[in-house]
Amino acid sequence: MASTNSFAELFKRQRRPGDLVVAIAFLALSVFLLSRLGDQTAWVKGTRFASQPAFWPTVSVIAMTGFGSLHLIGSLASPRTEGRWIEAWLWVRAFEFAAWFMAYVFTVPWLGYLPTTILFATALAVRAGYRSRPMIAAAAVSAFAIVVTFRSFLQVRIPGGQIYEYLPGTLRAFMLTYF
Repeated sequence: MASTNSFAELFKRQRRPGDLVVAIAFLALSVFLLSRLGDQTAWVKGTRFASQPAFWPTVSVIAMTGFGSLHLIGSLASPRTEGRWIEAWLWVRAFEFAAWFMAYVFTVPWLGYLPTTILFATALAVRAGYRSRPMIAAAAVSAFAIVVTFRSFLQVRIPGGQIYEYLPGTLRAFMLTYF
């Protein structure tokens, strides 16, 4: 085992890209939880101190805030790391797909399960970089197969779209039942 030459060498850390962003976000979350502690927990009269419902949450959040502060101080005191914001931008980009999902969820009640699934499957195929007609057709066919599997075979109840109301009677009933 190698010996350390100094106290500073013992606590030397290699910072990674994104460390400052994580430190700021963690401290912000800790301070927010600390500010909400009074509304979310209770101190009950007549109960021992360590048995209080608010005791362990208070200890945890105070420790979280303290360690988050130390982490932020350590991140600010360390040499600047290249690529810090590039990595943070990669994290933010992941929310794009959550936005796609939310758009899908809000579109299904209007357009219906089948048209929305085909529309979003092909749009996501294009977004993922598949530009050829066979790949886009494969996305549409697999979306159709997913809808048929879920609605017909598995009998998953998904509400029909408002656009189905404009279809003729028999076709409307068929689409509401199977697509």
